[in-house]
Amino acid sequence: MLTYPGFDPVAFSLGPLHVRWYGLTYVIAFGVAWWLARRRAAQPGSTWTPLDVDDFVFFAMLGTILGGRIGYVLFYGLSFWAQDPWYPLRITDGGMSFHGGLIGVLVALAWFARSRGKRVADVFDFAAALPGIGILAVRMGNFINGELWGRPGDAPWVMMVDGVPRHPTQIYEALLEGLLLAIVLWWFTSKPRPRLAPSGLFLVMYGLGRLTVEFWRMPDAHIGYLYGGWLTMGHLLTLPMLLAGLALMALAYRRGEASGNLRATAAG
Repeated sequence: MLTYPGFDPVAFSLGPLHVRWYGLTYVIAFGVAWWLARRRAAQPGSTWTPLDVDDFVFFAMLGTILGGRIGYVLFYGLSFWAQDPWYPLRITDGGMSFHGGLIGVLVALAWFARSRGKRVADVFDFAAALPGIGILAVRMGNFINGELWGRPGDAPWVMMVDGVPRHPTQIYEALLEGLLLAIVLWWFTSKPRPRLAPSGLFLVMYGLGRLTVEFWRMPDAHIGYLYGGWLTMGHLLTLPMLLAGLALMALAYRRGEASGNLRATAAG
């Protein structure tokens, strides 16, 4: 059994401004995504330019932050909003939803695709290989904050938190939804794949990872279990992702359409 070291969530302070580790993980997430996108755009035959990548990342940042906050308020924080009408704007209190962030990114990237004359599916496929390391970083930010702990357990790696041995589900998510997803998606997208196959694989891998960890993760205290002492809001929000991913993979390989992210001569 391990003991949770109790990190200081504040990385450093500049006068009255306190910079938190959790906020820095988002900087890392977008920085790594930008670097990976630039590398992928530089590959022979890519239809993406460096300027495309810069604008793409800006749209993705906007969608992630707005969607993540709005999603958290709607999915998990309605009771807080009922008590405080300004709650959605109290971002210093924390509260971001991956599912809300995903919806926000999809909307923002669809907007980006239309503004650049690209196929929306191609932009989604280009994005699929980029967020894994960022997810890993943000989950480690959750670990530093001491939030999103798992159920009590007796495995050798559980951590003592406030006198209770708990599964470090933030680390489980960092490894499954972050590192493993990043490795597999980067490999998968290194070769030409049918249009929508990368997007489908992203949804499948994240969905499987999140659904698995949800069986060990504690639900939000103000929501609790939705059914039977095991069904959580995370299950409810993630299952459609998994099903959509499987459907997209099947559709992609059935149609066999070439991706627009590579010129025809490079893809063929």
